Amino acid sequence: MAQTAADWRERQREATRVEIRRTARGLLVESGPEAMSVSAIARRMGLSGPAIYRYYGSHDHLMDAVIAELFNELTEAIEQARGGRAAPGERLLAMSRALRSWATARTAEFRLLFAAPVPEANRRPDSERRQAGEQFDRIFLREVEALWAERPFPAPDLDRLDPALRAQVLAYTERKRTALPPAAVHVFLTCWTRLYGLLVMEALDQLAFAYTDLDPVFEACLDDISAMLGISEPR
Repeated sequence: MAQTAADWRERQREATRVEIRRTARGLLVESGPEAMSVSAIARRMGLSGPAIYRYYGSHDHLMDAVIAELFNELTEAIEQARGGRAAPGERLLAMSRALRSWATARTAEFRLLFAAPVPEANRRPDSERRQAGEQFDRIFLREVEALWAERPFPAPDLDRLDPALRAQVLAYTERKRTALPPAAVHVFLTCWTRLYGLLVMEALDQLAFAYTDLDPVFEACLDDISAMLGISEPR
């Protein structure tokens, strides 16, 4: 089928959008999120500031697209690590290590994803960032669901939790429509906050006061999570 002028223009438009996002990411890596201004991106590309707005209606819209792209890249890396492993427990540990590998290789991007305020515009249900972020959120939750279905792990009596904590666990369970019972969701959230918290502290360089090598610290964290989830990793 012959290429139409409209097809050519659309491909050119998409190529420019890709270049805008790539340029924004380059500025992020070089100088941090404050450097990702429309004027700086336009200057780096040899365009005028208003020209950028023909491709992205606002700075928030552009950041939404950049962050969505990063989430998708991270999710793909985790999915690749997940493949080829039969047991859910082995997959979870491989996924966790892949998450850290991506985070430590791309600290500027990781900080933008997980340690920067989210503009209100990017919280909308139709936001690219929100949709890509929710896809990332689901990948670990679904793996814990598979683990629970294969071999349920110990879970606490929710009646013994602080009422405010119990209410939040129940609300999260309902919101995510997960197959896990609320008690198992509490274990999942405990594991995730341990893993995520350590990675954010590492990405923000907040552990250098005590550790020069975080590999064994991370592996110890995985050992703790494995114990909570009843995972036995071959050594």
